[in-house]
Amino acid sequence: MRRNESDSTAFPTDEARWAALERRDPAADGRFVYSVRTTGVYCRPTCGARRPRRENVRFHEACSDAERAGFRPCRRCRPRDASPETRPAAAVAEACRFIEESPGIPSMKALAERARMSGSHFTRIFEKATGLTPRAYAAGIRARRAREEVKRAPTVTAAIHRAGYGSSGRFYEAAPRELGMTPTQLRAGGSGVRIRFAVGECSLGSVLVAASAKGICAVFLGDDPGELVRELEDRFPTADLIGADAGFEDWVSRVVALVESPAAGLDLPLDIRGTAFQEKVWRTLLEIPIGSTASYTEIARRVGAPRSVRAVAGACAANPVAIAIPCHRVVKQDGSLSGYRWGVDRKRALLRREGALPPLTGGGARKPRR
Repeated sequence: MRRNESDSTAFPTDEARWAALERRDPAADGRFVYSVRTTGVYCRPTCGARRPRRENVRFHEACSDAERAGFRPCRRCRPRDASPETRPAAAVAEACRFIEESPGIPSMKALAERARMSGSHFTRIFEKATGLTPRAYAAGIRARRAREEVKRAPTVTAAIHRAGYGSSGRFYEAAPRELGMTPTQLRAGGSGVRIRFAVGECSLGSVLVAASAKGICAVFLGDDPGELVRELEDRFPTADLIGADAGFEDWVSRVVALVESPAAGLDLPLDIRGTAFQEKVWRTLLEIPIGSTASYTEIARRVGAPRSVRAVAGACAANPVAIAIPCHRVVKQDGSLSGYRWGVDRKRALLRREGALPPLTGGGARKPRR
């Protein structure tokens, strides 16, 4: 039985533990165990066996403590096993480990059998815990492995087998989507990928816009144009960065127009790449109507991973295209503004322009403090 860091404070006295045992409090499960002198066994606080007499009960911090005192685990409540509340999470964690250690993508049947669940039930709890189906999670692991193997394997063919792709045809078909570029480009360190970029000015400071052949791949906001360019170089360290031509200046103008008037929308293609979970969060952000906000908790619920609030916040912070993917519309549960990759002042200004916050009195939008 695992101990939680808060074990010692959740039920600090024997009286509190006895009260939890009397009401079979689920919150006590995993916090402590109790042994019964007359039976020689120890149980979890929620055990369904007949309640023992108080004078025969002794409390222990962990299963190992009870066993050192000479007691054996109860066969009914199995205190060494995961509790009913934590069993699904334990099954998902074990499935994730199995997927990561498997050479290919395990079948749903194999995963469900290992978890001792039906396929449909296992898929539900896995998606609830991770926000992804087991297959999508496995595909993400395979893509990460492929990126590593293509760089170090002696040949692309060797990388295909090491990464767990069933055939070279399947690998080449999936590579542009999963790797973000062709295997040849990745093997060459990403060189040959051409990205056009330009830096403009708007009421919120400087704005950098960059695009690949597929669409806009970066929109950065800041105070120092040089810093924005360096950020682009860090994001695409081996790509060929090309200064904008006259045609691209129109794209920059349209992004600046979006900053000044978000209701106008942005009718330009996007080329965004992230993990499967990040992309799922980003698609959900696009569904937040202009003039509205959503909490991180609500977004976590919408993507099917209600316990992944921190992961949702991380996906928002990793958003590479400011405003085009409206991560500024995500706020804390109480409605207050939290951190924003390009500054909370800019987030507040954008929400005011969209009508999600009351406008400033006595004038228009103010430029964020530098």
